[in-house]
Amino acid sequence: MIESSDQQRSRLGENGSLLNDVAANNVLGVARMEQHATTDVSFGERVATLVSAFCGSMVFVWIHFAWFAGWIIYNSVAWFAPSAPDPFPFSFLTLVVSLEAIFLSAFILISQGREARLADRRSNLDLQINLLAEQESTKTLHLLRRVCEKLDVDLDDDPDLDELERGTRLEAVIDLIERKIEKPLESRAP
Repeated sequence: MIESSDQQRSRLGENGSLLNDVAANNVLGVARMEQHATTDVSFGERVATLVSAFCGSMVFVWIHFAWFAGWIIYNSVAWFAPSAPDPFPFSFLTLVVSLEAIFLSAFILISQGREARLADRRSNLDLQINLLAEQESTKTLHLLRRVCEKLDVDLDDDPDLDELERGTRLEAVIDLIERKIEKPLESRAP
């Protein structure tokens, strides 16, 4: 099959060489997954993401700085003080800022929840791929042992080979992590 120049350009690596089909397919698969993650979003999550992105910008900080400074100056300067709608201690400003903080924290929590779900999905995918790679490596070692046996290659000098040829038992690894890492950390916590 002859590729069009567009197909070839889409597979160009950073150094200008063509990526192999497997790598190109992997990149395209990840791109589809990311596109699906960004298109499969509710209206509320989109709004929360936009609000969170804006609130995390310097524009937001400067707008608030100017707003608060203007509010405080307008309500504090002697010329305006008799008719100031919110004199010191700026109770109305405090109310507005408190309400804003409540809504902003809700928007940020919604965005973080969505990001956490995406991170969990990526982590689960990573785990599955790592487990598959471990299974493939174990199978490869089995096949290499058989080739070595056919060629009468002595494998007795490698004490780790038998252990590596066995599949990893996830429950045993998790149990070891809990006993040796997590429990000692818990016992040190105040």
